[in-house]
Amino acid sequence: MSTKDYLEKDYYAVLGVPKTATADEIKKAYRKLARQYHPDTNHGDTAKETKFKEVSEAYDVLSDGKRRKEYDEARTLFGSGVGGQRPGGGGFSFDFGDLFGGTAGQQTGHGAGERLGDLFGGLFNRGGAGGGGGATRTTSATRPRRGQDIESEVTLTFTEAIEGTTVSLRLTSSAACGACSGTGAKAGTTPRVCPTCEGTGAASRNLGSFAFSEPCRDCKGRGLIVDDPCPVCEGSGRAKSTRTIQARIPAGVADGQRVRLKGKGAPGENGGPAGDLYILTHVKPHAVFGRQGDNLTITVPVTFTEAALGAEIKVPILKGMPVTLRIPPGTPNGRTFRVRGRGAAHKDGTKGDLLATVEVIVPQSLDDKSRELLTEFGTATAGDDPRADLIQRARSE
Repeated sequence: MSTKDYLEKDYYAVLGVPKTATADEIKKAYRKLARQYHPDTNHGDTAKETKFKEVSEAYDVLSDGKRRKEYDEARTLFGSGVGGQRPGGGGFSFDFGDLFGGTAGQQTGHGAGERLGDLFGGLFNRGGAGGGGGATRTTSATRPRRGQDIESEVTLTFTEAIEGTTVSLRLTSSAACGACSGTGAKAGTTPRVCPTCEGTGAASRNLGSFAFSEPCRDCKGRGLIVDDPCPVCEGSGRAKSTRTIQARIPAGVADGQRVRLKGKGAPGENGGPAGDLYILTHVKPHAVFGRQGDNLTITVPVTFTEAALGAEIKVPILKGMPVTLRIPPGTPNGRTFRVRGRGAAHKDGTKGDLLATVEVIVPQSLDDKSRELLTEFGTATAGDDPRADLIQRARSE
């Protein structure tokens, strides 16, 4: 993530959530906005496509606990004013070279100074914790850049989500233009180094006590000026690339879960690593099974006789032969039994359980013999009134 992202972008505002939002609130806000602005439902609407990318970028940071903490710390440090006042008077000053250069890392054993150098490596137009002032300058256009992250969606059956599956995804992302090999210049010509930023892609802005860098306005951060632009990419050096990949969805994914496939996003530039692919999963409901976390649920009908006298019944599982469940005598309606190891996969490779809830079925019609037997049963158990203290307990409250 660039310094500009840390300092200027309010990811909480992008998702419309407060800074104190929980992970669930952030996820809920993201899913709502992702559906609203997804390119698949807004064909040709570049404004909504841009908004979708902003929403995805904000969620990538805020949904990751570590990245969210770093983001909050960065904005807090910058927002509180680095150039403050000394207690008791004079202007506050210190050596930025110590804070962001190699000295701090050496003094602290790769402690706070080095971490801040990594975080704000480009803030003062330096290379980071280990960067020295006399290092050879590299143009922005030749510096390795990480590829963009890509967002996609997939709809799975209930069984596919529990067991895991491989799906084909057709992805469209930005890649180096094939006509100009990513230079942005027309074939036979070459771009020139930007005279404003001298190829760094960044220009310094003075804020009084210190200055920080921002993308150069003349070259738009590329470090190069294209005088004769490539007719295919119009000088951007980037073009749309479409490819089909086989993506493995791990066992046990839930509806609304985002699966991250590292390195499956857009290719990087100048030898930089590829971005990541994030797949939002939608899971269709099952006709028989439900889900509670990593446990599967099922409602099993039993007869009054089975519940009263006890029985051994067959219960289906998601995949494989049914299992035998022993119902003890006197089982009440709604009791839940646990069949271990027949649920969804945990992250550690073990499995959850199958929760079978019995539902006592009352016969809708009786023949004469059945009615006679039930009448005799009712007479024999007439002394056992299950509502004996119901009225009394109701009045005592």
